[in-house]
Amino acid sequence: MISELLTALREQKQMGLKGGIYHKTQIDMTYNSNHIEGSRLTHEQTRYIFETNTIGITQEAVNVNDIVETVNHFRCMDMVIDHATDELSTDFIKELHRVLKTGTSDSRKDWFAVGGYKRLPNEVGGEATCAPELVEERMEELLCDYQKGRRQFEDILDLHVRFERIHPFQDGNGRVGRLLMFKECLGSGIVPFIITDELKMFYYRGLHEWGHINGYLTDTCLSAQDQYKAALDYFRIKY
Repeated sequence: MISELLTALREQKQMGLKGGIYHKTQIDMTYNSNHIEGSRLTHEQTRYIFETNTIGITQEAVNVNDIVETVNHFRCMDMVIDHATDELSTDFIKELHRVLKTGTSDSRKDWFAVGGYKRLPNEVGGEATCAPELVEERMEELLCDYQKGRRQFEDILDLHVRFERIHPFQDGNGRVGRLLMFKECLGSGIVPFIITDELKMFYYRGLHEWGHINGYLTDTCLSAQDQYKAALDYFRIKY
């Protein structure tokens, strides 16, 4: 059963409606997820890009990658909305990464696989991740385990943590991972959420401690969900 929220997001996307839940979700999700990863664009600049497809006047130098990845992230959110109820697949995950990183400076590096799994080992937060040659197998295992589950809130968080620990791409893992959480919540009739910059450190702690103290990440995501519920209340969308 498609939720009232998913129906509203799809309808407003199709209409090009400004000032509704689709408009707010696009800007808030894109700003916060990019900002967590180091983007210097402000919320206002992100909104301006979404609304006008221009950056506006700024007195400070702006990183071109920040602009490109902002525009790309808007497209990724549209993909999440369009395919919310589709079975999660490695092809979809790779396509999200391809769209996110297309046209960036990374995409011009010979060793960087846009839309493909990493070729070089990487770390996240100083922690080791899956070796490149094992990524494909681990990703298949992850999706197989997830598809056997109940698709409830904690299952989606577990999917996210395992995805981030595999860290399948050279860069962009955090943003792709948070997009996947949003998609799976939306497609499962669970109120989705946006990890804001203010929740970043609690979110990182939750990722690190998952498997030992799951409550850290669960509580952080429930707090983010409460914030999104407040927006749904404002726009009179039932959940």
